[in-house]
Amino acid sequence: MEPWRRPGYVRDVRWDDLFADLEGQLEQELGAEDLDLAAEEERLRLGRLGLRDRIAALAGEPTGFELRDGSRIELRIETVGRDWVSGAATGARERSCVVPLDAVAAVLPGAERVAASLADASEHPDALSRRLGLPFVLRDLCRRRSAVDVTTATRALHGTIDRVGRDHLDLAEHDPGEPRRAGAVRAIRILPFSTLLLVRF
Repeated sequence: MEPWRRPGYVRDVRWDDLFADLEGQLEQELGAEDLDLAAEEERLRLGRLGLRDRIAALAGEPTGFELRDGSRIELRIETVGRDWVSGAATGARERSCVVPLDAVAAVLPGAERVAASLADASEHPDALSRRLGLPFVLRDLCRRRSAVDVTTATRALHGTIDRVGRDHLDLAEHDPGEPRRAGAVRAIRILPFSTLLLVRF
């Protein structure tokens, strides 16, 4: 017969208190380890986060961008490619824009949206656009024969993209509203992608 079932047995509550205390300490230590592990996993995840991921997490909302020349633009982000972001510029005349990520000096999401930019990139399924580079987007504009406004580090230009190479484009400059015809073209400029800050179309 177990001791505590015998007549006259007095239970030693000190042992019960000791075991309860040990059990509580163990649960607390395991909980602290779980918290430390979760914090370390989050630090590792944030360490893998790229600028492109943070911009992609802000898609659908107006977001400010400061470009390398100090100018600012606010875009309602629509698509984020491998090395570019596109969207509609907010303001009186909304126009579609493409901004090379290399041209971005700062992203200005607003204090209330910083946390949103840290969201898990896997929650934003954009596998196709993630693989498309800037030349792909510019070739599409070239095929459409769309008139574009191109801002470089030194000037603003208007014209039509004639062709797109691996790291540059040919811009046929002409007046706004004029179709791209030989007689209307003032100059052909070969522009390295590294000089591009903004393309509006």
